[in-house]
Amino acid sequence: MKSFIYSLFFILLLGSYGCSIPKSVINPIRDIPSQYRGLANTDTASIGKLPVKEFFANQSIQQLIDSAIERNIDLQIAVKNIDAANLLLKRAKMGNLPQLNLQVTANSNRPSENSLNGISASQFLNTSHIEDFNANLALSWEADIWGKISKQKEAAYATYLQTDEAKRAVQTRVIAMVATGFYQLLLLDAQLDIANKNLRLTDSTLKMVSKQFEAGQVTSLAVQQTEAQLLRASQLIPQITQAVSIQENALSELTGRFPTAIERKATLAQLEIPAQLAIGVPATMLAVRPDVKSVELGLRIANAKVGVANASMYPSLTITASGGLNSFKASNWFNVPASLFGVVGAGIVQPIFNRKELKTQFELAKVEREKSVLLFRQSVIQAVVEVTNEQSKLENLKEEFGIAQNRVKTLKSAVQNADLLFKSGMANYLEVITAQSNLLQGELDLASLKTAQLNASVELYRALGGGWQ
Repeated sequence: MKSFIYSLFFILLLGSYGCSIPKSVINPIRDIPSQYRGLANTDTASIGKLPVKEFFANQSIQQLIDSAIERNIDLQIAVKNIDAANLLLKRAKMGNLPQLNLQVTANSNRPSENSLNGISASQFLNTSHIEDFNANLALSWEADIWGKISKQKEAAYATYLQTDEAKRAVQTRVIAMVATGFYQLLLLDAQLDIANKNLRLTDSTLKMVSKQFEAGQVTSLAVQQTEAQLLRASQLIPQITQAVSIQENALSELTGRFPTAIERKATLAQLEIPAQLAIGVPATMLAVRPDVKSVELGLRIANAKVGVANASMYPSLTITASGGLNSFKASNWFNVPASLFGVVGAGIVQPIFNRKELKTQFELAKVEREKSVLLFRQSVIQAVVEVTNEQSKLENLKEEFGIAQNRVKTLKSAVQNADLLFKSGMANYLEVITAQSNLLQGELDLASLKTAQLNASVELYRALGGGWQ
């Protein structure tokens, strides 16, 4: 038995002579800037670490987010992916355990009377049938000499973690879509309110122009122009109403419900734009952003697959054993210990003719790993770019919003003055219509700019990794 074992290890050494498994792990180089562009900041505090309900204080948004987390179809699919990866991980963890199979067989064989077996059975057993009854346990175990099984477990574990990060990435995206969709709904409400106010203002102007026409102070053209302005303001209302319905349906879909009305406990005017949002440093963002962590786990999976492909080119040692009860008569089948038997064996398999194919698979695995390194690098750059863009957008929108506020203030004063001048005969109807039209557009632009700021703050929160906490 010792000679047999020594022979096996001798063959094993011959199979791997002159070869050694190279290092199969590549750690990504975290080549990231210490600061975001245009910002000299050393504070690691970031809104990306804030819990969702702390960043979104509005109760209506919180309710929508809770519904989305519970019912959103994409999130539910992501959870199922985690469940599947968990099952694969449990299976991979059992890779080092031996396989144990139970076999119970009963055979009856009638050999030819002119065959050697038939003559032997007739002469020695005095029967024309040969029966065999077998019940045994068969054990098989592969020694993980080159780390192939451990690499498979490592890949399964990284895949499980990757599906968890993918679920978090989906959640951050869904929450951002819910928040921006809700802000868009509030914008439409504000636009509808502005259109209705403008409609009332234009209707009042039309009444004054109609009285002047009856008094012969203006022509029918003035009445027609004012009526056209009134119709233009009226046309906006069904357009906005339709957009509100579509936006409510979109939010219902995001929250996993059939189309229904969305409750709004606040208006756009009541929402406050964050004065300052902490963004920290790029290293902080990479530590919490799930999509970047998912790509990094993809590199770990690629590393493990390189190890598996490399180990497949080396000899594998399998140890087998079986034992049980065997008899050629059913009456003696369970006659212990006479019917007991046992077999122990070991074998080594070294790929020879398919080694080129295995070598190619190994090289392909290394190429995939190099691609994973590049994908990680790309994801880091994209993440930094997204944060930088949203931060820049917030700063410029804030400045633009201030200008728009002053413009609306001026336009409101212009409308009041035009109305007074028109009543006193010092301004014509065209000046009044123009002032009202400019105010309508100015107020719509101001509402859009405020919504853009709110959306930019949400996108910055998502870009910094917030939304899954």
